[in-house]
Amino acid sequence: MRKLLLVNPVGRKSGYMLSRFTRFQPMGLGYVAAVTPPGWDIELIDENIEPFRFKPADLVAITAFSSNINRAYDIARVCRDNGVTVVLGGIHVSMAPEEALAHGDSIVVGEVENVWPQVIADVENNCLARRYDGPMVDMTRFNITPRRDLFDPSYLWQSVQTSRGCPFDCSFCSVTRHLGSAYRKRPARNVLEELEQIQGKYIAFVDDNLIGYGRSSVSESKQLFQGMIDRQLNKTWWMQTSMNAAADEEVISLAARAGCVFAFIGFETIDTRSLTAMKKGVNLKTGVDNYKTVIQRFHKHGIGVMGAFILGNDYESKQYYKDLGRFMVRSGVDIFQISILTPLPGTRLMDTLVSENRLIHHTFPSDWDKYRFSYMVHQPKGVTPDTVYTADNYLKKQLYRFPGYPLRLVRSLLHLKNLTSFAVTYKLNQALKKSWKNSHYFRKYPTDL
Repeated sequence: MRKLLLVNPVGRKSGYMLSRFTRFQPMGLGYVAAVTPPGWDIELIDENIEPFRFKPADLVAITAFSSNINRAYDIARVCRDNGVTVVLGGIHVSMAPEEALAHGDSIVVGEVENVWPQVIADVENNCLARRYDGPMVDMTRFNITPRRDLFDPSYLWQSVQTSRGCPFDCSFCSVTRHLGSAYRKRPARNVLEELEQIQGKYIAFVDDNLIGYGRSSVSESKQLFQGMIDRQLNKTWWMQTSMNAAADEEVISLAARAGCVFAFIGFETIDTRSLTAMKKGVNLKTGVDNYKTVIQRFHKHGIGVMGAFILGNDYESKQYYKDLGRFMVRSGVDIFQISILTPLPGTRLMDTLVSENRLIHHTFPSDWDKYRFSYMVHQPKGVTPDTVYTADNYLKKQLYRFPGYPLRLVRSLLHLKNLTSFAVTYKLNQALKKSWKNSHYFRKYPTDL
């Protein structure tokens, strides 16, 4: 029997990789394993769990984001030096295919499920092509269950995907280019069947937006949540969604009854000029003045809010950071993800910064290691990179210092009225605090503006 090695590379354990609470299963490789034809012995090497060590194999498949692509290239080189064929895939490869071709025997661009059986057939027949372009999957007929038996049992969250694609096309995001602007959703019955097969209690819906963007997708989400309630699945789960979800209180109520403990929402900034530059139309439509109303709508049903904010935009200043700090402390957001604006390949933001010669780190592929949302890799207008690092320290000091931090946790407990939701909120706050204190800039820059 032939041997297939699937590799999830991790170049540097930082940020979310530091905590069991914020690590996620390599779902893409689980799907690759699920669509691999019979006759192959499959093993997953996951560097979230253990470092890669070379093993003899007939084929190695490696997936990677931009931040860990150099680790992927290193592993590919070791395998190829030992005579093993290497196929590279994942979002970075799809966005930078010519670069990736220099490091593998073949690449897969796009969605892998429909093209992978052909890759395997070509390997078996010694006619592997240099590039395969995977078509977008028809999610209405998508009933593929990832090979969860290959994932390490130490993962807390069992990842589930119900949709692909995004019509918003935010300037800093490559999802629309990679997965398309059409929002493609699996039938609720298929998702419910998958959920029933999962033994673990904790579920992470890894969709970019679980609830969706229009009446039809919201209605389908209601069917999913009602099905989880009717089937008494008793799962504890979280989702990513946009703030437009708050406009339909029924869907939030059903999500809470189905076991949702928190929602990840991209607030991004409280400056409308930055929102306009980001093409963040849904936030502009809601209005910065209504951010707190959105938070309160989720709290009403006992769902915590994990708010994502981005630093390093063109319209920032020291005064803006002070205003943002006051907003954060008073907003009611339960968990904060504060990241630094990062121009990923394939985004309009990257195109703009390249055309304006504003990239600081542009020696690729080596500099991809810094494209991990914690480095200033471009020169913003108005502030220096050092000021942004200081602002990051300043904001996180406001969030995690005594007595504000414990008081913020107490407010979350009162809002959520649910010990399970609060326990998850507390653990995530602790994980993000640890991530900050282990960052490369924590001790290098001051915590006061």
